[in-house]
Amino acid sequence: MPLTCIIVDDEPLAVKLMESFVAKTPDLELLGSYTDSVEAINAVKELKPNLLFLDIQMPDLNGMELAHMIPTETRVVFTTAFKEYAFESYEVSALDFLLKPIRYNKFIAAVDKAKLHFSNRTETITKPQSVFVRVDGELRNITISDVIYVNGMKDYVMFYLEGEAKPLITHLTMKAVEEMLPPEQFLRVHRSYIIAVNKIRKIDRNDCIYIGNEIIHVPDGYQDTFHKFLETRTINKM
Repeated sequence: MPLTCIIVDDEPLAVKLMESFVAKTPDLELLGSYTDSVEAINAVKELKPNLLFLDIQMPDLNGMELAHMIPTETRVVFTTAFKEYAFESYEVSALDFLLKPIRYNKFIAAVDKAKLHFSNRTETITKPQSVFVRVDGELRNITISDVIYVNGMKDYVMFYLEGEAKPLITHLTMKAVEEMLPPEQFLRVHRSYIIAVNKIRKIDRNDCIYIGNEIIHVPDGYQDTFHKFLETRTINKM
């Protein structure tokens, strides 16, 4: 089964080059190309490609900002002329980082890495019931069903757990946590919050989620995904 992909770059010539690479690469299917980042994010959320070939420096919404908003099942390969972004790309768990001008052999290497990644995910049969998180130099075994929500603060995240008076604080990115937790149980509703959907007490008319001791307002960039989730869980729809 081929991997699906979307290309996002505000330079038309760069888009054409990437399209030519995709066209001659076996087992890679192009779902669309976009020069407008705002239009692109809507397409990515709707089509959920396996891969997103993403430029970083773009108007309105840059690549780093866009990468924080994509579905967890989509992996990013950054395409940029600026190598200083390489370190920052790890914050969003980018699969690869291609420096312009991009050569086809580098492109193929990134695709091969993606194939290996998705192959390993497909072969994973059992779902873990817990995860290990490093806290104060020790590895704490967190039962996934105990997680109420996760709050990100710069380079750290806080796990709020049932039965724990204080959150567990660890050095991780929100993107890494999002990939760690099962998507059928958890939903990212804010750049800084991932929630356990079965721990929600109520949602008010202003899209504020009441969970644990927190009230989380769902911002515009996450409302489409949030409302689609609500549609699948609501019985008496208005």
